[in-house]
Amino acid sequence: MTTRAGTVYLVGAGPGDPKLLTIRGKECLEQADVVLYDYLANEALLQHVSPTAERLYVGRRGRGQYRDQAEINRLLIDHAQAGKRVVRLKGGDPFVFGRGGEEAEAVAAAGLEFEVVPGVTAAVAAPAYAGIPVTHRTMASTVTFVTGHEDPTKDRSGVEWRRLATVHGTLVFLMGMTNLPKIVQCLRAEGKEGTTPVALIRWGTRASQRTVVGSLDDIVEKAAAAHMEPPTVIVVGEVVRLREQLNWFERRPLFGKRILVTRPKPQAVEFSDLIAAQGGEPVECPTIEIVPPEDWAPLDRALARLSTYNWLIFTSVNGVAPFMTRLLETQRDVRALSGLTICCIGPRTAEALAAYGLRADVIPEQFQAEGILEVLAARQMRGARVLIPRALVARELLPDQLRTQGADVDVVPVYRTIRPAVATDRLMEQLRTGGIDVISFTSSSTVRNFVELFPTKDELLRSVGKATVACIGPITAATAREAGLTVQVMAGQNTVPALADAIVDFVVNPIDGRTASAVIH
Repeated sequence: MTTRAGTVYLVGAGPGDPKLLTIRGKECLEQADVVLYDYLANEALLQHVSPTAERLYVGRRGRGQYRDQAEINRLLIDHAQAGKRVVRLKGGDPFVFGRGGEEAEAVAAAGLEFEVVPGVTAAVAAPAYAGIPVTHRTMASTVTFVTGHEDPTKDRSGVEWRRLATVHGTLVFLMGMTNLPKIVQCLRAEGKEGTTPVALIRWGTRASQRTVVGSLDDIVEKAAAAHMEPPTVIVVGEVVRLREQLNWFERRPLFGKRILVTRPKPQAVEFSDLIAAQGGEPVECPTIEIVPPEDWAPLDRALARLSTYNWLIFTSVNGVAPFMTRLLETQRDVRALSGLTICCIGPRTAEALAAYGLRADVIPEQFQAEGILEVLAARQMRGARVLIPRALVARELLPDQLRTQGADVDVVPVYRTIRPAVATDRLMEQLRTGGIDVISFTSSSTVRNFVELFPTKDELLRSVGKATVACIGPITAATAREAGLTVQVMAGQNTVPALADAIVDFVVNPIDGRTASAVIH
C-alpha cells in the first residue's frame, strides 16, 4: 500500500507576541503531525500543538548550532513524503527575509503540496509596538524593507545604498544589528544626514522589548552602551520622532515583567489574557490538572436521592461542570434540582452554573469557606441535608462546621487535582537567571505541586530568588508561607481579575511595608 504524501505548511509565527499569530496559523499548528520551529518563533505557540505531534527544534541562538538549510529542507520533505502534515513555524512572515522562498522551492521541486500562511512581519510590528508608524501622511509616504545580512557567498552587495540614502521615506533593516556600523557608514557615505533619527528595537512585541533611539551620528555608540544584540529591527527615518508621543506598549504597567501562571491549562487563558493586557508576558506552567474522580459511584448515589437534600453547595468553579455533566449522563436534567437552595462560593462559580440555566441563591461576600459559613450562620441548618460536590482532597472546614451546627452533610468527589507532567528545564533556567518576575498561585494545590518540583527547600528558595510571590487569597497564601515562601501580593478578593489587579498595583507602587488590602507581608 502506497502512503499518500502529506502537506507542508510554511506558517508565519509573527514577531513574538503569541496573540499576533493568525487564525489560519493556529489551525495549522493544531492539525500538525510534525512542527519544525526555531529561534524567532515564540515557544508559547507550541501550546496549540497536539501532545502527540512531534516537535523538532531546528536552530536556536545560544542552544547549539543552526541546522543547515539543506537539512531543514530534507526534514520537511521526508516527513511530508511519509504522509504527515508538517508545519514549518517561522518567525515573522515566511517570505520576508525568512528563507521561506527557498524552503517552498525545495518542497515544490519534490512534488509535494504546500501552503504558505503569511505572518505579521517584525518589520511593521516591532516599530508599531515601539510607537513608530513606518508610514505617515506628512513624514513618510514610502517604506523600504532591507536585509541587514546578505548571503555571504554573493559576489557583490545587492543593496543600492545610493538610492536608500536619498529615500525620504522610512528604511527598515531586518537582521542588521551585527552590521549596524556598516549600515550607518554606507548611508552616511552616500549623503544621508547624520541627524536622521534611528531606532533600534530588540525582541519587538515581547515583554523583553528594548528600544534605543538616536541618530545616524550617535546610534552606534548608543547601541554599544546599551549592549543591544540580535534580534533587533533598525528603523531609519523621521517617523522615529513620533515615538515620544505614540509609545503605547512600553508604558503599560506590567511591561517587561514575566508572570508565571500555575493554573490548570484550560483555566490559564483568562489570567494570561489579563496579564498580557497590562503589558506583561504570561509564562504558563500548569502545576495542577483537573481529572475525573476514580469512582463516580458516590456522586451517582447522591444524584439518585437529590430530592432528599435541602442545600447544594459548590465550593469551586471546577466542581460545576463535572456535576452537571454527570447529572445529564444519568438521564436527569436541571428539573432534578428543584427545591434545592444552591450556594456558590463566588461569582465565577455562579457564572459557571448560570451556563446551565441555573441561578445561585446564595453567594457570600467573602469568596471562601469562611464566607459561606458566615452567610449560613443566619440560617437554620439543624436537620438540613447538604450536598457538597467538590475535589477529592480539600479543606474540611465547611463540612465539619456545618455538621457542628447539626446539618447532615454529604461530601462527594466530582474531580481530582493531580500534578501534570511538566517540562521543567526551561522553567528552572528562567527562575535561576531571574527571568520570572512574579510567581502566581490561585489555589493551595498549585502551591504544593510547584514546591514538589524542587528536590529540597533550599533549592526552592534559591530558584524563587527575588521573584514576587502573589496569591489569590489568604488560604493559598498560608500554604505558600508554610512552604517557606514569602508572600508579597494577595488579592483583595478570591478572584483571578482581583489577583491580576493586585499584581499591577504592587508593580506600580512597590512601597515597602505597605499594608493595603492587596498586599501582605
